[in-house]
Order: sequence, then C-alpha cells, then structure tokens
Amino acid sequence: MTCLSSLAFHINQSKAETNKNSKARKMAHTLDLEGITKAIAGMGVDEGALISTLGNSHKDHRKLFRKASKSFFVEDEERAFEKCHDHFVKHLKLEFSRFTNAVVMWSMHPWERDARLVKKALKKGDEAYNLIVEVSSCTRSSEDLLGARKAYHSLFDQSMEEDIASHVHGSQRKLLVGLVSAYRYEGDKVKEDSAKFDAKILAEALASSGERAIEHDEVVRILSTRSKLYLQHLYKHFNQINGSDLLRGVSESSLINEALLCLLKPSVYFSKIVNASLNKDADKGTKKWLTRVFVTRADHNDMKEIAEEYNQLYGEPLAQTIQEKIKGNYKDFLLTLLSKSN
Repeated sequence: MTCLSSLAFHINQSKAETNKNSKARKMAHTLDLEGITKAIAGMGVDEGALISTLGNSHKDHRKLFRKASKSFFVEDEERAFEKCHDHFVKHLKLEFSRFTNAVVMWSMHPWERDARLVKKALKKGDEAYNLIVEVSSCTRSSEDLLGARKAYHSLFDQSMEEDIASHVHGSQRKLLVGLVSAYRYEGDKVKEDSAKFDAKILAEALASSGERAIEHDEVVRILSTRSKLYLQHLYKHFNQINGSDLLRGVSESSLINEALLCLLKPSVYFSKIVNASLNKDADKGTKKWLTRVFVTRADHNDMKEIAEEYNQLYGEPLAQTIQEKIKGNYKDFLLTLLSKSN
C-alpha cells in the first residue's frame, strides 16, 4: 500500500469512527430524553433516574430535552429560548410533593391528621363530604374520633360539629353532624330484636324515599349511634327481610351508601378508593386519595385486609400495582407502609 493510499485509508477509518461516535452520542441523547420523560411521568418522581440522567447531563442535553418535549416547553422564537409551560411546572411540583406530603401526614398525630382532613373537606364542599364520613365514626374508633374532635378545637378554635353545621347545608348536614358527634358502643353485645326492628325501619325508609332517606331522623339515628357490630347484625336482618343486599339498594353516589360501606365493609370501601386513585384518568384530587388511605390505614394495621380485598376485587396484588404505577421515593414509602401489616 502506498503512503497516499495508507493515509486515505486512515482518514476514512477515522471518519467512520467519528460517525460511529456521533451516532452513539445521538443515541445517548435519545436515551437521556426517554429516561427524563419516564422519570417525571405518572404518579411520583423517579428521583434516582433524575439524579443519574439529568444531574449528569450537559446543557446541550437539556436543550435537546426542552426542544423535543413540546408538551412541557414552548419555543419563544422571537427571544430564542424554550420556556416551560405553566402546567409542566405545576405537574412537577405536585409529583415531587407526593412523597413529602405522605411523610408529613405519617409524622402527624392521628388526631391532628384527621382534624385537618375534615377541615380540608369542608373547604372543598360537596365533592369531599365522603371524606368526613370516612374520618368520622365510620372507620375510626370512638376514642379516635373523640381525639380528632379535641385536635379540631386546638387547631381551629371551634368544634368540628359546629364547623360542619355552618358549612354543610341541606339534607346532608344532619347525617354528617350525627356521625362526627357519635361515641359508639364497642362491646360484643347485640340485641337481636332491636337490630331486626331497626332493619325494618331502614328498609321502609329506603323503599319510600330512596336517597332522600338521609332526611329521616330514624335513619340518621341508626347510622350515627349504633355500634359497628350491631350494624353488621342489622345488615344480615335487612338482607333477609328485604331479599336483597342493602348495599346494592342504595345509589353508589349517595352519602348514605358511603356511610354504609364504611361501617359494614371498610376494606371494600378503601379498595375502591385506592383503585379510583390509581386510574390513569383520575384528576389530581382523586390521586391524592392514595396517600390518605395508605397513611391513615397503616396506622391502624388494616392495610393487609385492604390489600386482600383489592386483590379479590381487581385480580392483582396491591403491592404489584404500586410497584408498576408509582415511582421513586413515593413508591418506596407506600410499599413500606403496606408491608407493616404483613
């Protein structure tokens, strides 16, 4: 081979190597883009991926990411830069805050946590009244509810009952005030004749009034004063007397249904709440339910029952669903809370 031929060969070889390296760099950039996008999509944030991918990236990589991410950034052609969409900033703030909010809620005294949840529900209005049902005597013990009411006094300088009565109007007020005011008997004795009598009252009220049964004083009395064990017996008598399931006879969107489900089958109630929060089309308010359920129920050691019910209802282990749909520290924290009950 002549000197010129040898030189040409090495030049061509060098060009080929340069092209190869250029393609490799472009591929690396593509992988960076995919990694960043994946790390911030969905619920939670993959902090580890962001540290390794975005933290180690060159400014040209980040520019490439901005230009390629049209849903996150918009090109300001006049001023020659890519600016963040407001919704992208809000999205990131929300997803980064999920882990923080979960830790803060978990760190709080359960009484304070419940008091703040009720206050937040009152600010949101009708759409969040089911949260008051949940926090009230439906899923907490009598002492837990009394403690939440004490915390409400301390935090907001008024009673929980007073605040609910002043914010809630119409037929829902009486039931909600009754539920949070209750101090239920938690013993193991039930008068069967009384349970059967109340079952008939409930059956007649639902048959004649449907969802408006919430306005009946006797219905409010039964739901807000009777023990949970008593209501389990009432449920059995109702189904026998009526020939149908009490829970299927009430509209799922009604407050009475929420109360009955919490009182009679709390693991079903929470499984449905978790499933709704994990739906990809859920709004940001609904997605927050996931933190609430895990934090409040892990404290009472009934996440195992909820996980079993979830598996039965939706055919997939709850831990697996969390592993697949949640990211980063938020995912790890939820799985830790879930494992407490195993």
